[in-house]
Amino acid sequence: MANFAKPENALKRADELINVGQKQDALQALHDLITSKRYRAWQKPLEKIMFKYLDLCVDLKRGRFAKDGLIQYRIVCQQVNVSSLEEVIKHFLHLATDKAEQARSQADALEEALDVDDLEADRKPEDLQLSIVSGEKGKDRSDRELVTPWFKFLWETYRTVLEILRNNSKLEALYAMTAHKAFQFCKQYKRTTEFRRLCEIIRNHLANLNKYRDQRDRPDLSAPESLQLYLDTRFDQLKVATELGLWQEAFRSVEDIYGLMCMVKKTPKSSLLMVYYSKLTEIFWISSSHLYHAYAWFKLFSLQKNFNKNLSQKDLQLIASSVVLAALSIPPFDRAQSASHMELENEKERNLRMANLIGFNLEPKFEGKDMLSRSALLSELVSKGVLSCASQEVKDLFHVLEHEFHPLDLGSKIQPLLEKISKSGGKLSSAPSLPEVQLSQYVPSLEKLATLRLLQQVSKIYQTIRIESLSQLVPFFQFSEVEKISVDAVKNNFVAMKVDHMKGVVIFGNLGIESDGLRDHLAVFAESLSKVRAMLYPVPSKASKLAGVIPNLADTVEKEHKRLLARKSIIEKRKEDQERQQLEMEREEEQKRLKLQKLTEEAEQKRLAAELAERRKQRILREIEEKELEEAQALLEETEKRMKKG
Repeated sequence: MANFAKPENALKRADELINVGQKQDALQALHDLITSKRYRAWQKPLEKIMFKYLDLCVDLKRGRFAKDGLIQYRIVCQQVNVSSLEEVIKHFLHLATDKAEQARSQADALEEALDVDDLEADRKPEDLQLSIVSGEKGKDRSDRELVTPWFKFLWETYRTVLEILRNNSKLEALYAMTAHKAFQFCKQYKRTTEFRRLCEIIRNHLANLNKYRDQRDRPDLSAPESLQLYLDTRFDQLKVATELGLWQEAFRSVEDIYGLMCMVKKTPKSSLLMVYYSKLTEIFWISSSHLYHAYAWFKLFSLQKNFNKNLSQKDLQLIASSVVLAALSIPPFDRAQSASHMELENEKERNLRMANLIGFNLEPKFEGKDMLSRSALLSELVSKGVLSCASQEVKDLFHVLEHEFHPLDLGSKIQPLLEKISKSGGKLSSAPSLPEVQLSQYVPSLEKLATLRLLQQVSKIYQTIRIESLSQLVPFFQFSEVEKISVDAVKNNFVAMKVDHMKGVVIFGNLGIESDGLRDHLAVFAESLSKVRAMLYPVPSKASKLAGVIPNLADTVEKEHKRLLARKSIIEKRKEDQERQQLEMEREEEQKRLKLQKLTEEAEQKRLAAELAERRKQRILREIEEKELEEAQALLEETEKRMKKG
């Protein structure tokens, strides 16, 4: 490790090594300087050194070196010149992005070059074996070797920068910009695995922000600027998740947004809420959650009507039609009737969770079982005037399905309406934040609803109908599909019917399932048998039972009393024996302790006496030596005097 008097000397030495082709040695020299404890005070030459250091890290693809250097430079700059750290990080991102773009432009077949499932995974053994066996490498493999390493390095760069900038109030804007670039990278190159990891990284950063509240330079989410940056990042995450088709990750992003809002107790702007609910409609439709999908559309309609001043009448009509059709697409029966207790509890919890997400209640207080239901939503659509804003064919469809009674020509009335509805839709010109509305997506659900309504109405006027006649009444499906739909309806007690294929008829009425009828019949039969048995063998009165027990009661009580007294005396004797044994043991222990204490004291006295005698002896010897020394000194002085006189 070389020691430099000034940082400029290290930069000169690095340039010299680069000129002779020793980039690795130059990188190591700069790394030693940056990580040295000698240069912990910020100065302008350190910034130039960091630029050169990051240039070498990018050229050599040394992501670990870059991360170590940035961590050390953050320690140096954090309290003195944080703008310098920002410039260095921007330079690092710019270098990595440029290198990746250059590699991408050199590849002729980008799709083949990026055919890697995981940028953080090593090459597979079969790929290595194929590259060794093949004498001439294929173009796709050469493209992979050219492009994939740089994209892997770019992904590591994004992760490193986010880790360096996390929970730093002075660099929140740079953190949001880096997250946005990382999202766009995943979106542009369809990196689904990396996108999931990126979402988890950002989620953990926010969790740590709440966990370590006494952290220095911690962002304050109550500040409007900080909150807006965090919200923009989450909404970018939500948009990219839906565009990549990662619906589970999109739903988790919605929960992240809701959790962030609950944390600060603030409602976002109406423009962001429109994006929030538009993405919720897509998520719930993909997951076949028709009830929540309809409620999300209803919230979206209210926001557009109240806050979008540029909303045209045509777009308002299209949105209202979507809301009404989404509500009609909800199954008309409650599946909870055939659910178990655990399923009901889970459904209640899920219903509460979704109600909070859709209602955007920052302090949820829902406790009712039917907080979200089809009937409540339809009533609200009528009372709030949503139905009056819808198109005429949607209004007609609503009235035919929900209010009118046409058992024999229901299908013929609905089919032309569905054909008109399937041709409606398009992009909303005055509401760009909303997705393209296609009413044709609701047609399959509406056909099922029409079939259920037809079966319900036919069951009220017919007890038996031939299968051929019923098939003619349903123009949407074959009878096999009608039978599948009817199974679900019967299971949820929406209609009572059964199909007799031997006779070729459908039987309606409150027939119930054979097992239920048999169960009731057996219950009645068991009650009748119980009554007959009671008549043949009457239960004896209580007086007769007591008469047989009372004569022997006195003897039994006396015996039990004697047994208890004997047991009590035995217990007391055992307790006395145990106490006596305990006292004897304690006495013996005390005697042993006293004896041991006496022996210890005697030994201590002997030791003290021996030490006293030894000290006395040493003192006497010391006095004798001192006396002899004094006599010898006096004799020596006297001898010297005599010699002087002589």
